[in-house]
Amino acid sequence: MKKQTLRDIETSNKRVLVRVDFNVTIENGRISDDGRLRAVLPTIRYLQEKEAIVVLCSHLGRPGGKVVEHMRLTPIGRRISELLHQDIYCINECVGTSVYEAVRKLKPGEIMLLENLRFHPEEEENDLGFARSLASLADVFVNDGFAVAHRAHASTEGVTRYIPSVAGLLMEKELNIL
Repeated sequence: MKKQTLRDIETSNKRVLVRVDFNVTIENGRISDDGRLRAVLPTIRYLQEKEAIVVLCSHLGRPGGKVVEHMRLTPIGRRISELLHQDIYCINECVGTSVYEAVRKLKPGEIMLLENLRFHPEEEENDLGFARSLASLADVFVNDGFAVAHRAHASTEGVTRYIPSVAGLLMEKELNIL
């Protein structure tokens, strides 16, 4: 099965929405196992080398479509920043005017982590308006969240209706193993 991957498209100076699976265990504000974070570093680094603007999105847990403070992605943002040895921007929302404006201010090579997608019930409902809002943040979509790729959610399936979409390096690796 031939699937288009990150290597098949031009990402230089483009905004790239990357769906990752950062659904990790966080206890007392600390990540107990950062393996899922480390697994997507090759995709992030590849995009940075190509001078792309990287917008990461993920879910954490099952907050039931509402904000749950201990399910915020802030600790994940801190850990990704440590792993990459650079600051990344974290924003406390994943859609809306403030997010759109913040993403537009990013420069090539910079990274932003959006807030927990599942704080919005529209994510799991695969609401096309929500998917369109996510897609409006980027020129290209990269799915690197193998563990969630089978779900028809706004951030996995819905966005693919609005912008060109490819597999990330982790997804490619997983597919090759299969």
